[in-house]
Amino acid sequence: MPRTASETRAAGSTRRDRLADAGLVLFAGAFSFLSAGSVLPEDGAVSENVLFAEALAAGVACLALLLRRRWPVPLAVAMLVADSFGHFFIGPTLVAVFTVAAHRPLRATGWITALVFARLVGFLASVPDPEDPRTGAGVAYFSLVTAALVWGLYRRSRRQLVASLRERAEQAEADAALRAEQAQRRAREEIAREMHDVLAHRLSLLSVHAGALEFHPGAPPAEVARAAGVIRDSAHEALQDLRDVIGVLRAPADAAAGAGRPQPTLGDVDRLVAEAGEAGMRIAYAPDVAAPEAVPAATGRTAYRIVQEGLTNARKHAAGTKVTVTLTGSPEKGLTVEVGNPLPGAAGVADGPRTAAVLTGGQAAAGRDEYGRAAAGARPGAGRGAGTDRAAVAALAAKPRGGPGGLAGAPVTVPGPGGRSNGSAVRPGAGATGPIPGAGQGLVGLAERAALAGGRLVHTADGDGFHLRAWLPWGRPSRTE
Repeated sequence: MPRTASETRAAGSTRRDRLADAGLVLFAGAFSFLSAGSVLPEDGAVSENVLFAEALAAGVACLALLLRRRWPVPLAVAMLVADSFGHFFIGPTLVAVFTVAAHRPLRATGWITALVFARLVGFLASVPDPEDPRTGAGVAYFSLVTAALVWGLYRRSRRQLVASLRERAEQAEADAALRAEQAQRRAREEIAREMHDVLAHRLSLLSVHAGALEFHPGAPPAEVARAAGVIRDSAHEALQDLRDVIGVLRAPADAAAGAGRPQPTLGDVDRLVAEAGEAGMRIAYAPDVAAPEAVPAATGRTAYRIVQEGLTNARKHAAGTKVTVTLTGSPEKGLTVEVGNPLPGAAGVADGPRTAAVLTGGQAAAGRDEYGRAAAGARPGAGRGAGTDRAAVAALAAKPRGGPGGLAGAPVTVPGPGGRSNGSAVRPGAGATGPIPGAGQGLVGLAERAALAGGRLVHTADGDGFHLRAWLPWGRPSRTE
């Protein structure tokens, strides 16, 4: 089984440690025996047997250095004590002191240093004569021990620096990966919002007119052709928008910013409202923005998406109701966007589903579904048209389903009592009241858009209808806000 990179590095480090330990053992032995001549007494005060025993003990001390990584402090203390009574322990002592300084905490290094210089005080007290040969040997000895301590501290600081730099590099790499992941997630969320806002608007138009064709198969050819044209145009625009999004995904980073068609601005809201009106929606549009051409592009695009989503939701969940779109703002007050519509089934506005039920000889059932729309189930029996207008309703019901109009926004009016119109109409999508896939996702995206722009968004539903209100700053908020 092949090793991982970390296992390979760990194995290499162990081999290096073993080679270093073996090299230090050889160094300690060679240095001890080569320097012994400068510390041995010249008058033969030490017998050969004692010197042999010391040499043997020094050899054992050199081999004991193989344990320097496991017990560095006890080994250093033992070497210093042995060196106080012997002549061959200078090499093992230097290695042991170096190991403590390089691998143990500063507190342990301080204790070993104190022990070394305590011996120095004793040496100076016992050999006061500068002309004594032992004085030069002692100075050289303590200089070597001090050098070993300093070299060990240097190696320690260098190792800590390398470890710190490695940790910082790993942390920087992790932070960079996290930032890249966050940027990728934000890009995915932005793409998801764009696809939802754009495609939901186009596909809802397509669904409304397709539902009208299904509900009124006997409509005049001109109306069928008009509805089919709207379906074709909506499908073409949806494909074009999808192609633009995919093009941005495939384009290089430096070219993605200019790819695709221009992004919508506040000035495109007029076209959006007009397009929805041509599709059959009843819209009361009231723009009151001071210097609309001065609205920043990002703010205008966010306002456009909010209006687009509001119209899409009204078309999906409250077909046939009148939608109110209001834009107000100034550089001092910011930009306020409001979209509202009555709940379907409310008095005077929920005529689409009810008229559809009347035309099929039934009556619209009471209650609302989970989206607040009037339920579209019908039961046999006289509808709201019963009474003086029963004959008119029966005549309409006897016609081919849909009668004239009713496909692209032109209402089919149901006469009320006395021949007066009660305002009821069958509009595109009437009767298409099934659950809408992905309902509610657009509002989440709108709240995110408003928050990213530095604004806020509130949506409520009460007895008066559904209300969507957003406030956006005129420009991008500063970092200190």
